[in-house]
This record gives sequence, structure tokens and C-alpha cells, in this order.
Amino acid sequence: MANTISRSRLWTARVMRGFVILFMLFDSIVKFVKPEPVVEGTLTMGYAEHHISVIGTLGLLSAILYAIPRTAFLGAVLLTGYFGGAIATNIRVDAPLFTHVLFPVYFALLAWGGIWLRDEKIRKLMPFAGKEG
Repeated sequence: MANTISRSRLWTARVMRGFVILFMLFDSIVKFVKPEPVVEGTLTMGYAEHHISVIGTLGLLSAILYAIPRTAFLGAVLLTGYFGGAIATNIRVDAPLFTHVLFPVYFALLAWGGIWLRDEKIRKLMPFAGKEG
């Protein structure tokens, strides 16, 4: 990889990605274990109990793809869709804005920020500031 970045940028990217990966692994695994609060929360959100495993599988696959450097971009795209569903669900049930509705947005920013900091190709794809040319 001809992509040379500073140590601080690399570690910031790793920490950002790590938060997303760990959260998604935890979130997905508890959907397979199905403790009472998860089942109750899912039913409250309007989903049936048999949807919990499907949601957990989709989250887990997205997180695994995101954790693998070669497939991280695909994983980030899938996580963005997953987070979009969480946003829509929270809006539908009139959840509080900053703590519930925007929570997936915060994780999407961490997910994409972790890739953006680490990968020059992504920075060229999504330039926020830079040289005109």
C-alpha cells in the first residue's frame, strides 16, 4: 500500500473503526442471545420476535465485512443502510432525537471517518477540503 499516513491518523482511524466494530458485534450477538430487554425493545419498535435473528445476522455480516480491510468499504456501505433502518425505526416510534434517532448517525460518522482517515482512495472519493485541481 503506497498509502503513508501519520501514526496519530492511523491510530485515530483504528480507534474509530474499533468502536464501530465492537458495538456492532455486541449489538448483533445480543440479538442471537435474545435477552428479555432485546425482545421487548424489538417488539416495542414494531418488529416481530422472529425478526431479531435476521436483524442480528445483517448487522453481524456488515460488521465483519467492515472489519476486514479489503472489504471495509462494502461493510461501511452496508452499515450505512443498517443505520438508516435504525434511524427510520426510531423516527417511526417518536424516539428522542439526540439519544436515539441520531445515535446511528454518530456511528456512521465514526465508520466512514475511520476509513476516510486511513485510505487515500476514500479521501479522493470524498474530498472535504483540499487542493483544487
